[in-house]
Amino acid sequence: MDKEEKTLPEEIAEIADGEGVKTEIGEGAELAKAESADELHGENLNDRVKVLSPGMTVLKRFFRSKLSMIGLITLIVLFLFSFIGPLFSPYDDETVDSTPGKASVTITKIAYATEDGDSDEIAYQITVGYPSENIKADMNGKHWLGTDELGRDILTRLMYGGRISLTISLIVIIMETVIGVILGGLAGYFGGWVDQLIMRIVDILYCIPTLPIMLILSAMFTSRGIESIARLYYMMGILTLMGWAGTARLVRGQILSLREQEFMLAAKCTGLSTRRKIFKHLIPNVLPQLIVSMTLGLGSIILTEATLGFLGLGAPLGTATWGSMINYATKSEYLNNFPNFWIPAGICITLAILAFNFVGDGLRDAFDPKSKR
Repeated sequence: MDKEEKTLPEEIAEIADGEGVKTEIGEGAELAKAESADELHGENLNDRVKVLSPGMTVLKRFFRSKLSMIGLITLIVLFLFSFIGPLFSPYDDETVDSTPGKASVTITKIAYATEDGDSDEIAYQITVGYPSENIKADMNGKHWLGTDELGRDILTRLMYGGRISLTISLIVIIMETVIGVILGGLAGYFGGWVDQLIMRIVDILYCIPTLPIMLILSAMFTSRGIESIARLYYMMGILTLMGWAGTARLVRGQILSLREQEFMLAAKCTGLSTRRKIFKHLIPNVLPQLIVSMTLGLGSIILTEATLGFLGLGAPLGTATWGSMINYATKSEYLNNFPNFWIPAGICITLAILAFNFVGDGLRDAFDPKSKR
C-alpha cells in the first residue's frame, strides 16, 4: 500500500508538534536534573523559603513603621525614667533640702513725729532673712530642675509623679478590659435579654458626663475628710466604672460576627462548654482589636488623670503626680516666674500620650492584613 500523501500544512503542523514535545521533555529533564543536584548538595527548595507565623508577621510589620518605633522607644525611656530613675536620685518625693536658701530683703517704711510735733519724719527698716530651706531654687548642678516652694527636688518628684500616673493608667485600663471582655462576651454570645440588659447599661454610662461626676465626688471626699491616698483608689474605681462600656461594645460587635463562623459550628459539634467556646475560641480572635484599644486608651487615661490633677480633683494634696504638678500653672506667680515647676510635667504628659498613640496606630496597621506596607 502506498504511503499516504500529506499536504504541506499538515507536515508543518506535525513538525511543530514534535518540536514542542521535545522542548517539554527537555525542560522536564533539566528540572529533574536541577532537583537532583540540590539533593546531592544536601539542599531543598523548601529550606530556602522562610515561613513566618502570624505573630512574627505582625511584629515585622510593626517594627517596619518608624512612628511605631519612635513611640515604643519613648515609652521605654519614660518607664525607665519613672521606675528606675528614683533609685539613682539622692532624694525622694518628700525630702526637703535643708541648705539655707537665697537671702530675702524686706524694706519697711516707718513714719514718726518729731519732738515738737510740727513735722513728721520717715525712716526705712531693712531686714535680711535667710530661709532655713532651699526653696524655689533655680536650676543648678545639685537640683537639675530646681526646688519647689517647700524645698523638694522637682526632678525627683517628676520621677515619682510618672510612676503614679503610669501605674494608674495601667491598672485602670486592665480593669476596664477585664470587665468589658466579660460583659461584652456574654452579650455577644447569648444575645436576647442578656444582650439587651448589658447594652442598656452601656447606653446609660455613655450618657453620664464624667467631669461633673468627678467634681461632685471630689466635693464629697473633701467634705468627709478623705484626703489620704484613698482618693487615688476611689478615682481609679470611678474611671474603671465609667470606661468599660467602650470595650464591652467592641467585644460584643466582634463576637456577633465571629459566632456565625464555621469554626464555632465545629466547636459546638465537639460539645465544648459555653465558657470554653467564649474564652478559648471567641476572645482570642478579638485579641488584636483589644490590644489596639488598650494601647490607645492608655493615653486618654493619662490625660484624664492630668486634667483631674490640674483641677485639684485627683491625688491628695502633696502627692507627686504629673497632673498635680501641672496644677502650679493655675497660680499666676508660678505660671509667670517659675516655669520649671509645671513645664517638665506637661512635656512628660505630651510625650506619653503621643507615644501611646503612635504604638496603637502601629499595632492597628500591623494586625490589619489589608494594610499596605
